Amino acid sequence: MDLATLLEQHGESVLLATGGLCIGALFGFFAQRSRFCLRAAVIEFWHHKFGEKLSVWLLAFSTAVVVVQALILLHSLDVSTSRQIASRGSLSGALIGGLLFGAGMIMTRGCASRLLVLSANGNLRALLSGLIFAVTAQAALSGALAPLRNTISAWWTVEGGPTRDLLAITGAGHWGGLLFGLVWLVAALYFSVRSGWGFWKWVGGIGTGLMVAAGWYFTYLISSNSFNVVQVQGLTFSGPSAEWLMRVLSSPGPAIGFDFGLLPGVFAGSFIGAWIGNDFQLEGFKDGYSMRRYIVGAMFMGFGSMLAGGCAVGAGMTGGAIFALTAWMALIGMWAGAGITDRLLDNKTAAPQPSDRVTNTQAQMQAP
Repeated sequence: MDLATLLEQHGESVLLATGGLCIGALFGFFAQRSRFCLRAAVIEFWHHKFGEKLSVWLLAFSTAVVVVQALILLHSLDVSTSRQIASRGSLSGALIGGLLFGAGMIMTRGCASRLLVLSANGNLRALLSGLIFAVTAQAALSGALAPLRNTISAWWTVEGGPTRDLLAITGAGHWGGLLFGLVWLVAALYFSVRSGWGFWKWVGGIGTGLMVAAGWYFTYLISSNSFNVVQVQGLTFSGPSAEWLMRVLSSPGPAIGFDFGLLPGVFAGSFIGAWIGNDFQLEGFKDGYSMRRYIVGAMFMGFGSMLAGGCAVGAGMTGGAIFALTAWMALIGMWAGAGITDRLLDNKTAAPQPSDRVTNTQAQMQAP
């Protein structure tokens, strides 16, 4: 049965939600098994330890870039109508939002996708942080924080189209984008070999990147075969988190689409990965300091993600794979914000630290 027939029988909403569920489940499984985490990768980078965590992130990121650019060159994918390229963007929002998000993911010890993965593994700190992240994201989208977000976003804007496409701005084209991805894939393989063999490091890292590309490809397939307007989009966790919050709190909720299936899929895939790896374990807060830290960090991430136009996956990988200017600005902000915050909060050697605060580099590399 071809896609056109499925669309006629079930409609775009059902197919998009089903695709989001399946892609999300695979993303959650691969991310859980590989310990995929931008926060851990950033810490390794800033501590000049190019080890396993950085290798996994680079494998995922470079795989996403290579596959997405290859699909575009093969005329199997067109992202010119995607929100990250076609619509007006905010460079000030991307940079400031990225800085806030990077600071927040250090404070919560995980980005938005990592918090969802850890929640499925029994981490109650991540669960609470994820809920606060969703509430703050919704407040920044259309609630009390929306005016502040709009003000910051208006400081420095860029029109959609070629002026928001790094490959068009630099003249590199999609062949240049593919070459860029291949260079970083080679670097990722080098760091992976140097940090030691690990089956799930390789398979999980590459699989995570493939799911980012799969999100773009699947929604494009639906868009190109549907008689109705369907948004070409990729994986992100800020918008879907806010959407699911409103679906739970109000009726009727937002329309069903790709994002409807994504979050439950990631949760289920991560739970299966934790069950297979015997990683499920209930964990809570140790003291009041750690709870305050997680709450503030989750608020930073929620507001920062809406300001930046996406989370570490949505802006950093999904937008980065199509070379959206604002996505790369946000990604730079995330790495800088995370490095500065890690230096200020977790890399002090002078004053005594609260019991929950991580004080040595090895502990910082560990997941929450």
